[in-house]
Amino acid sequence: MKKTYVTSMPSRIGAFLKASECFSALGINITRVSYNKAVDSHTLFIDAEGTKEQLEKADIELEKFGYLHNAQTKTSIVLLEFCLEDTPGSVTDVLKLIDRFNFNISYISSQENGTEYQYFKMGLYVEDSDKIAEFLKEVEQLCKVRVIDYNSSEKVYDNSIFYNTYVLGLSQSVGLASDVTKELLVHVNLAMQTLDEQGISPYRTFDSISKFAELLGASMGANFSPRISTHTITDNTEITLIEPPCGSNTIIIESCGKHLFIDSGYACYKEEMEKILKLVIPNWETEKKSILITHADVDHCGLLPLFDEVIASYKTALCLQNEFSEKNGYREENPLHKPYVQICKLLTSYEIVQPEKITVPWANIQNPSEPLTQIGFFDFGELHFEVYEGKGGHLPGEIVLVDYRHHLAFTGDIYINMHGLTPEQAAHNQYAPILMTSVDTDPGECREERNAILQRLGVGKWQIFGSHGFKKDYVVNV
Repeated sequence: MKKTYVTSMPSRIGAFLKASECFSALGINITRVSYNKAVDSHTLFIDAEGTKEQLEKADIELEKFGYLHNAQTKTSIVLLEFCLEDTPGSVTDVLKLIDRFNFNISYISSQENGTEYQYFKMGLYVEDSDKIAEFLKEVEQLCKVRVIDYNSSEKVYDNSIFYNTYVLGLSQSVGLASDVTKELLVHVNLAMQTLDEQGISPYRTFDSISKFAELLGASMGANFSPRISTHTITDNTEITLIEPPCGSNTIIIESCGKHLFIDSGYACYKEEMEKILKLVIPNWETEKKSILITHADVDHCGLLPLFDEVIASYKTALCLQNEFSEKNGYREENPLHKPYVQICKLLTSYEIVQPEKITVPWANIQNPSEPLTQIGFFDFGELHFEVYEGKGGHLPGEIVLVDYRHHLAFTGDIYINMHGLTPEQAAHNQYAPILMTSVDTDPGECREERNAILQRLGVGKWQIFGSHGFKKDYVVNV
C-alpha cells in the first residue's frame, strides 16, 4: 500500500532524520521525497510504501511529532504593496504595526522610482488569517495599501507556504471539497518536482494552471452558456451541436426517433449539461442513452457515467479500463504529463466509467501503418459510417467516422475548426499545450492524419464536426 504524506517539517537540524527513523522502525519504505526551500520552506512530501497497519502507526507517530499538516490551520501568506512617501523613516510606522500584529515578513522589496513615493512589496506570514482585515484597516490610516494577487504578479513574492496558498486558490476557483484538495496538493508538488528536475522555472506553468481553473469556475452554474446549433441532414435526421466554453463539444445525432451522443465534455458541468439535455431530449430520463467516444481524453469522457452504453475503439476501451483499475491512462504513461492530467481530473471532478458499460464493435489494429486505417463500420438510423482509427498522433485509439452518402465526418480532435472557436473556447484551448508541452502525442503523425481525412472525402459539399469549435463546411471539387 502506498501513501503520500504532506508534512510540515520543523525548522531545526535533524527534522527529516527523525521522520526517516520513524518509517524505518515501522518497516516502511520511502519511495519519493520532495523538498525545495526556494519553493516552500515548510512543506515536505514523502511517498511511503507499507502495509495498512504500518502506515496507520506512522500517522500516529508523525502526528505526535507535529509533522502532519492540520487541515484546520489558518496560516497563510498575504502579499501587500504599501505606497509610502519617499522620505527617511517612512516605513518605520508600518514595520511597527506589523510587529504589533506579530506577523513575520517573508519577503520585502523596494526601490526608488523618481517620484515622491516608494512602493514596498511585502509578504507577511500570518498564523491567524482573521487578523488580516483588522491589520488592513489600521495600516490604511498610515498609507495606501493593496493586496497583490499572486496569479497576476510577474514572480512569486513569497516562498514559505506556496503549496497551501496556491492549492487553496485552485480549489476555491472550482469549489473542490477538502478531501480532494489534499490530493490536488500532492499532484501540484509532483508537477513542481518534475519541472525542477528538468531545470525549468515552474511559475509560468503554474500560472497557466491557475488561469485554467479560473476559466472552469467562471463558466459554472448560471454562467454556463454553451453555443448550441442544429443541423438538418435529412427529413428524419438532425444533429445538435453543443459547444461549452471549456472542454469538448457534445454532438447529438437524432435519427429515426433515436439518439446517439458523440463525446461529452468535462464532468464539472454535469448538472448544467443535464438541464440542457433534458430540454433537447424530452424522454432523456427513460430512453436508453448511448455515447460514442472519439478518444479517451479527460475533456471528452467527463459525463460517461450518465450513459448506459459507451461505444469505443479497442484502445480507448483499454485506456478507460486501466483508469478503472487505478492504472495509468495514455496521457499519464508519460511522466512529464502525468501530474497535469491528474490536476485536470481533480479540477474537473472526473469520474471513472464502469467497464461493463463499454462496447467495442470494431477490430483491434495493433500497429496501424497508415495515418488512418479502416477498422469497420457503424450504422445509426439513416446514417452509415466507415470507421477509421488513427496512428495515435493525438492519442492512441482515436477514431474518425465518415458517412459518404450524406457527406458527414466526425473527426474528434484530429481535425477541428480552429476558425470556428468561440473566444471562451480559444482561451481554454491555449493552456493545454502549455501544461502538457503539446496536446498531440506526436504532432507530425497528427498532421498526417489530418491530411488523410481531407484526402478521403469525395467530391461534394461536406459537413465536418470536430470536437472543438463550430461545424466546418468543406467543398471537394472534381
